[in-house]
Amino acid sequence: MAVLIRLARAEDSSAIAAIYRPYVADTRITFEEVPPAADEIVQRMSNPCHPWLVLEKDGIISGYTSTATMRARAAYRWSVETGIYLAESAKGQGLGKALLSAHLTLLENQGFTSAFAGIALPNDASIGLHEALGFRLMGVERGVGFKLSGWSDVARYQRDLAPRTNPPGELKACRDCFEALPVG
Repeated sequence: MAVLIRLARAEDSSAIAAIYRPYVADTRITFEEVPPAADEIVQRMSNPCHPWLVLEKDGIISGYTSTATMRARAAYRWSVETGIYLAESAKGQGLGKALLSAHLTLLENQGFTSAFAGIALPNDASIGLHEALGFRLMGVERGVGFKLSGWSDVARYQRDLAPRTNPPGELKACRDCFEALPVG
């Protein structure tokens, strides 16, 4: 099994959308209700400081991580929201851990100080993954999302990436901080 983790490209958007689609359509793992098309994925990937990585398993994109703005205000720019999604065929093999670990290293290299994850409950696999990589529970937002005929709680997790300096350094573009890496 050949596995490679690399920066996502626009031409990966259809594969990313296909991985994400069942999470949107069939689960409460994401509160999105309409699966985004490939062109929407390209738009979401357009921020040069908010990296998306893909995991290729035997040449097929089998997972991805995403980064989004933590909050709109400028003072939040050193903190990011992260996400990770795997194709069914990639689960239970340690690939998610390798992928999210590479993502966190990249974010640290770019100058981010904190990574956050919102995990819709229940989701023991995601909680286990995030805790194994140093994320800590900050709290639970109760009944904040209604989807698929039910209300869901969201656990908020945080991981510090780097010491906070005063003043903080400027963020680097992801393409300047990451090279593709083989896994295993």
